[in-house]
Amino acid sequence: MQLDSYRTLGRSGLRVSPLALGTMTFDDGTWGSAQEDSFRILDRYLDAGGNFLDTANQYNGGASEETLGAYFAERAGVRDRVVLATKFGGTLFPDDPNAGGAGRKAIVSQLEGSLRRLRTDYVDVYWMHQWDRHTAAEETLSTLDGLVRAGKVRAIGLSNTPAWWIAQAVTTASLRGWENVAALQVEYSLLARTVEGEQFGAARAFGLGVTPWSPLASGVLSGKYSRETTQVAGSGRTGYAAPMLTDATFALLDVLARIAGELGTTVAAVALAWVRQQREVTSVLVGARTPRQLADNLASIDVTLTAAHLAELDALTTPHLEYPYPFLDEVGVGYQQGNTTINGLSAKEFQRA
Repeated sequence: MQLDSYRTLGRSGLRVSPLALGTMTFDDGTWGSAQEDSFRILDRYLDAGGNFLDTANQYNGGASEETLGAYFAERAGVRDRVVLATKFGGTLFPDDPNAGGAGRKAIVSQLEGSLRRLRTDYVDVYWMHQWDRHTAAEETLSTLDGLVRAGKVRAIGLSNTPAWWIAQAVTTASLRGWENVAALQVEYSLLARTVEGEQFGAARAFGLGVTPWSPLASGVLSGKYSRETTQVAGSGRTGYAAPMLTDATFALLDVLARIAGELGTTVAAVALAWVRQQREVTSVLVGARTPRQLADNLASIDVTLTAAHLAELDALTTPHLEYPYPFLDEVGVGYQQGNTTINGLSAKEFQRA
């Protein structure tokens, strides 16, 4: 079980492992992992060849970043050998309107705080955690460009951002000669596929990497839920899972269990392999509260789904996209192409469930 088949992260030259380690659970104090367990999880991930660590300034009020900083302080040389990503946007001071968001004042102060907690002088990927509707793209992008030029940031990315803003950001940065967007971080799983429309379209058009978060849909696809088990004692994610526990989800879990049996693996490994095998995906974010959970998630790297498996799972969860996709699908490519085949696509073969 090795993660050392690295991939470049979109427009950047950063080489990242196909599974990234999300650290939102680190030092959570409730449903997450204590620092000692977090250190063991990090050791296990790095020993397997993983090199992509992801956190955020607001995770557990900064405690996740502090745990990573303590880990780096105890292990000389590790910091510079990993691709370290954190995020800005979330406020740590709710009464201060300039403490969060993507304005210049907020970005600079948030980065300073993150660097202090992480005990480093730079981050490799700096994600905008979510779209800031109050700040012009030019202010956000010029600030990030300055941080790259100052050596405090190596690459920039966007998370939870509308596709139109992504397109505006990439185009603006290109025209201004600023550091451009390298990658997107999006929610993506067999139960959350609407990004296949706009965000994946933007990623393909602009050459952006994609790092999905919540690939197991808040644990719904981990194998611990079933028609008989709709609540898991001690799990802090049960509240997130409950709305997704529908008949359609149970039908999907049945198929995942059958495929897992055929391949001699777990439901979680199959669900993670499906995400990893999507052509737009660069690195899948996996999280864990315990070393055992991490080992189970890392095992998915050894699972390769067949074309038949992928097609069956696709058919069960094909998303209903917003306009104009339903209209375009109804009209079909024959409206433009007639009976001809262009780039391998013909009206006869075109179909979107």
